[in-house]
Amino acid sequence: MRITALQANTVWASPDDNISEIEQLISRNIGSRLYVLPEMWSTGFATVPAGIAEREPVSVNWMINAARKYDAAICGSIAIEYDGKFYNRQYFCKPDGTTFAYDKHHLFEYAGEDRFYERGNEKVVVEHEGIRFRLVTCFDLRFPEWCRCHGDYDVLICVANWPEQRNTAWETLLRARAIENECLVVGANRTGCDAFCKYTGKSAIINAYGETLAKAPDNEQAAITANFDIKAQNEYRRKFPVLNELDKLNQ
Repeated sequence: MRITALQANTVWASPDDNISEIEQLISRNIGSRLYVLPEMWSTGFATVPAGIAEREPVSVNWMINAARKYDAAICGSIAIEYDGKFYNRQYFCKPDGTTFAYDKHHLFEYAGEDRFYERGNEKVVVEHEGIRFRLVTCFDLRFPEWCRCHGDYDVLICVANWPEQRNTAWETLLRARAIENECLVVGANRTGCDAFCKYTGKSAIINAYGETLAKAPDNEQAAITANFDIKAQNEYRRKFPVLNELDKLNQ
């Protein structure tokens, strides 16, 4: 499967501008079966969501329509409000109109995200074209047990607004999650600045051996693409069955 991660320079609180940017990135990189967008790609990382989080699902509807238009799945998180409650919700939209949602579990207390957003408690795995995708969002990446594969997924998708000052952690954790779970990891991060942080990007696609298949240039809008061979990964898992040796007490 051909997978593309999009590294966008997110415009603060402007879904229309951000939709236009993402549309251009996709249109210049036609042919993938999945496009992965950053965390809160339509607004920027709004820790205080009132007045910024979307009440109408404009960006979600765009994702659904774009998935149909480009005949490819589209995944990314949005700050959204429902019934007076706020969610950092990651959507996975398939070309047939089917949509799945994951609410971020590990809210970033350091920035106050937990004060306004509802915490999700459900792990979400989405099957698309015979491949199982596990959805996690940004800070979730720091928690190996939350990301742990118990033979239930093939690809870990992490969408993020990960700031420059913690780049080393981002790159290390992406690689660690790939190695320990014997899976492909797709990390889509933003670039540019908001009122609080600078974002270098460093979006990457890493295979089960911990090898980087694709990496975005720093500080630039970019689309990175890799071809995922599920048969080769399954054979690696069969020959080197690390996942069979998980600590049973921690399951």
